Amino acid sequence: MQTLSFIRPSRKLWLLSLALAATPLLAQAQDSAKAAMTEPQVRALLTEKGYTRMDDLDFEDGMWETDATSADGNRVDVRVNPANGDIKAEALVSNFSENDIKAKLAAAGYSKVHDIDFDDGMWKAEAERADGNDVEIHLDATSGAIVHVEND
Repeated sequence: MQTLSFIRPSRKLWLLSLALAATPLLAQAQDSAKAAMTEPQVRALLTEKGYTRMDDLDFEDGMWETDATSADGNRVDVRVNPANGDIKAEALVSNFSENDIKAKLAAAGYSKVHDIDFDDGMWKAEAERADGNDVEIHLDATSGAIVHVEND
């Protein structure tokens, strides 16, 4: 096992301090999207847009998700983008086809794109990143922008 004996003691202390300081920042970065809009802010936004009876508001797959009653009285699954407050309801019609989504992901550097599905107002696909890791990708139904990527 190699030690850090070649690093001066003052430098070791500085590196340790840096590592300890970075730990909360890494945790904060993981939740940065969630922090963009808080749960009360999401509830207020949905209420403003006519949604009522919001059940089980949770942060999942990079989006706030809930079951709610829409302004026309229907129960719908709703997702809210925490970065910009964009609301997507399950009945949303996409501007893209499966082939469009596959092309967008290929242009973004993903390969072996498969299991493309439009569900709850979002496109979902599985693919391989350039580093060989398998990922699940969520894309906006109207813009085709990648909203969330997670290791599969």
